[in-house]
Amino acid sequence: MDPKTGLNWGNTAWMLAATALVLLMTPGLAFFYGGMVRAKNVLAMLMQNFICMGIVSVLWVVDLFSIAFGPDKLGGFIGDAATYFGLRHGGDLWSSGNGVPTTVIAAFQITFAIITAALITGASADRLRFGPFLVFVTVWSILVYAPIAHWVWGNGWLARHSVEDFAGGTVVHINAGAAGVALTLVLGKRIGWPKERMRPHNVPFVLLGAGLLWFGWLGFNAGSELAADQIAGFALVNTIVATAAAMLGWLVVERIRDGRPTTLGAASGLVAGLVAITPACAFVSPLGAIAVGVAAGVICALAVSLKFKARIDDSLDVFAVHLVGGVVGALSIGFLGDAAINGHNGLFYGGGFLQLGRQAMGVGAVLAYDFVLTLIIAKVIDLIMGLRVSRDVELEGLDINLHAESAYDFGAPATHASVPAVVTTSRAKVDA
Repeated sequence: MDPKTGLNWGNTAWMLAATALVLLMTPGLAFFYGGMVRAKNVLAMLMQNFICMGIVSVLWVVDLFSIAFGPDKLGGFIGDAATYFGLRHGGDLWSSGNGVPTTVIAAFQITFAIITAALITGASADRLRFGPFLVFVTVWSILVYAPIAHWVWGNGWLARHSVEDFAGGTVVHINAGAAGVALTLVLGKRIGWPKERMRPHNVPFVLLGAGLLWFGWLGFNAGSELAADQIAGFALVNTIVATAAAMLGWLVVERIRDGRPTTLGAASGLVAGLVAITPACAFVSPLGAIAVGVAAGVICALAVSLKFKARIDDSLDVFAVHLVGGVVGALSIGFLGDAAINGHNGLFYGGGFLQLGRQAMGVGAVLAYDFVLTLIIAKVIDLIMGLRVSRDVELEGLDINLHAESAYDFGAPATHASVPAVVTTSRAKVDA
């Protein structure tokens, strides 16, 4: 601790490291999603994830941080846009009292805003135009993400009603999951779905991405304490054990339902566990975290089939993993919350139904606001610009048409490669 300035060197160093860990999650997500799409669309998926890093980072510094974390406006609906505009007062210590500069907190929160927007792309994979997607990410981050972040983390109206979300079950995962479903409804089904089997083109990519996500998620959850202390330690260990339990739970479901466990199932279960423990990681015991993980692995695995029953083409199961997983995690606090660790007691620890009711209110408010507003945003952009690529582009592939690149070039003859370049470049001007 610096006695003159109040700067806590240990906490600040931990937050710098946690920020780097969480930033790595978006490239990890790009590989996770990129491996699950078909080979002709892998670069488009990677590009959508990486472009979120560009757009959201700039927006966040300009004013989204202030909207999300500035003093209350409109009864706790948004923060004051002027307080941290352009990261004014960034050199001041953050108000938590942990001795960390505001600039470091802002940088940490950039990474959350980035990956929330990037998570949506899994639902709309294989058919989304690049240009309109840039507009969607910009508008959605301003109108949806920043206000919801203020509700929960910026001392907004949900925080004042004691809704607990340590690292993003509502703000990140339910938010992204509901947005993904809304965007998918506007886009419509992929050509050939559900009759055509659209298999992952590179399962090792999926596992690599899942591993990077697990690694970065340790900063995501433990860093959300904003200090290097005992609560961060609980968040860290709970993130590890819940994820492991969820992976096992998903594989058990696969073994019983399908006759064999799969590597794709292991990766999906792992991510479902990460999602579910995110809101609860600092409010439950390690044994409680295992229970959260098992519940998430089983419930999310079973939820995958819902998109077929509802006839909603959520390409990479953002609904089943992130929306359902986020709901499981957020509500689990109402059952398993342990005040001896942090927060309020849940039902199983003598707290009655009070905290469960609060959690349900938070889930319902975020889901409803996000889904309705995202549906409106997507529909308006679709009417003005058109969100979906043409039929020819979807069949041929987004990579070569939208970005004039191919992920895999196995030495095709030069004469063959040179001809489509002219055609696809001109088509890209229409569909990008």
